[in-house]
Amino acid sequence: MEQTKCLIIGSGPAGYTAGIYASRADLHPILIEGMTPGGQLTITTEVENFPGYPKGMSGPAIMDDIREQSVRCGTDIRSGLVTEVDFSQRPFRCVVDDTDVYMADTVIIATGATARWLGLESEKTYRGFGVSACATCDGNFFRGRDVAVVGGGDTALEEATYLAKLCNKVYLVHRRDEFRASKAMQQRVFDTPNIEVVWNSVPTEIVGEKRGFVKAVTGLAVHNRVENTDATLPVDGVFVAIGHQPVTDFLGGQIELDAQGYIVTKPDSTATSVEGVFAAGDVQDPHFRQAITAAASGCKAAIEAERFLLAQ
Repeated sequence: MEQTKCLIIGSGPAGYTAGIYASRADLHPILIEGMTPGGQLTITTEVENFPGYPKGMSGPAIMDDIREQSVRCGTDIRSGLVTEVDFSQRPFRCVVDDTDVYMADTVIIATGATARWLGLESEKTYRGFGVSACATCDGNFFRGRDVAVVGGGDTALEEATYLAKLCNKVYLVHRRDEFRASKAMQQRVFDTPNIEVVWNSVPTEIVGEKRGFVKAVTGLAVHNRVENTDATLPVDGVFVAIGHQPVTDFLGGQIELDAQGYIVTKPDSTATSVEGVFAAGDVQDPHFRQAITAAASGCKAAIEAERFLLAQ
């Protein structure tokens, strides 16, 4: 059993940044990295919208830099997966890999959210090489080209209208004959001339070319469920927008979650329903899901954890 003033669960931009600020506040934080050290940014290629990298940088390289800075500031980063928590009393009890027990005066949850994917083998092949789950992150790479967006909710339609400003043409592929998105969002799509809706269709394969380590998407194969026909859309990029899943299963009902499983935080705060437990990054943010907003909330969570301890 080990005691700490601040335990950080998760290691994306939110977790590492929380470590930087908690370390500088002399909280001597311990950070448990989880299954994907560095978070979702480690499965991206070029990142152009993170401050401090004017020429762009690969996602893994950015996370390596933030991790190194967190360690230099004093964060004790450890591998492992938090499998159980008990927030019923302080200090909070957190179990790593079903064996190691940590007792923490404060906890910052920064476990993020994972994109829901189509489940195609070819999707894995071209992920980061033309297949993306974030138009805001990667749309600029497809400026002036043809792309496809898969989905029918508000997120998918927002992604399509965003991409329509950058791309030559956007195919919006939906498995049904009507959208689940809001009427206002639907009207915006219908009013955008370079968006073509492909109804009643499901993706069957990401088509592309592989030349050694170089990969490129060349099309999206779809099956029309009503007409029982197949077609290939000639696109250079495929954006999957069928939702995200916050990593909160390990919490076991210990804190308040919304209907989608995201941690509920107080207005203008990272504080959760349990005093002394804070949440940062995509695990509590279903709206923005950007590395820079995650990092900012990690900063806020560490500051709030320090102020909480000072008030005790």
